[in-house]
Amino acid sequence: MKAHSRKIHFLTLFPDSLKTFLDTSILKRAAEKEVVTYFVHNLRDWALDSYGTVDDRPFGGGVGMLLRPEPIFSAFDAIIKKKTKKTLVILMTPQGEILTEKKAQELADENKDLFIICPHYEGVDERVRQHLVDLEISIGDYVLTGGELPALVLTDSIVRLLPGVLDKEMATLEESFSIKDERGHKLLEHPQYTRPAIFRGFEVPEVLISGNHAMIQKWKIEQALKRTKERRPDLLETNHKSQ
Repeated sequence: MKAHSRKIHFLTLFPDSLKTFLDTSILKRAAEKEVVTYFVHNLRDWALDSYGTVDDRPFGGGVGMLLRPEPIFSAFDAIIKKKTKKTLVILMTPQGEILTEKKAQELADENKDLFIICPHYEGVDERVRQHLVDLEISIGDYVLTGGELPALVLTDSIVRLLPGVLDKEMATLEESFSIKDERGHKLLEHPQYTRPAIFRGFEVPEVLISGNHAMIQKWKIEQALKRTKERRPDLLETNHKSQ
C-alpha cells in the first residue's frame, strides 16, 4: 500500500521566492517520489480589497505594519477547511521555539500535514497566534525580513528525514547532531575527505584508506568529539536542552 503523501502548505506574500527552492535538489526529489506535495498560496488572494490590502497599522502605535487576521483566517478556511488533528499550523517567528535536529525529527515522525505561515513586516495580529497557530518556530536569535527563508529551512530539515527521500537511509546517521558519543551526547560531524589521497602535498588521514572499518569508525567518533569540543562544547553538557 502506498504511503500517504505529506502535504506542506505555505501562506506567503512572495510565492516566487519559495517555488524556486522547492523545485531544487532533495526537496524536488521528494516531491517527484510523491513523499511530499507542496502548495504555495499567495496571501493577497484573500486580500480585503482590490488593492491587495492584507496589513494595517498596529493599535496603540508603533513602527511598521501588521498582517491583519482576516486574510490569514480566510486563507486557512479555504485551503484546509477546518482545524483537525491531521494538520499542524506553524508560524515562523523569532519568538518561537528554536529549530533543532530533534524538533525536525519529531515533525518528520508526526503523520501530519503542515500549514506554514510566512509573516512579513512586523508580524501577524496576535489573534492569529492565539486561535489558529499550533506551533511557533524560530531558526535562530535574529530577525529576517520575512518568514520565507525560515519556512524553507524548516521544510528542508523535515523533508530530508522522511522515509524514502534519501537514497541511503544511512545518509542521515553520520551527520551533525545525529552522531552520538557513548554518553549519548549529540556530536558535530567528523572531517570528510575524498579523492585524490594527496592534493598539493596535503594527505588524507592514513586510517581512512586503511580498509580497517573498526579503526575508521573509532577515528570518526574521536574526530567528531574533538570537533564538538572545539566548536560546540554546549552540546556536551549533560543536561543540555537539545538532548
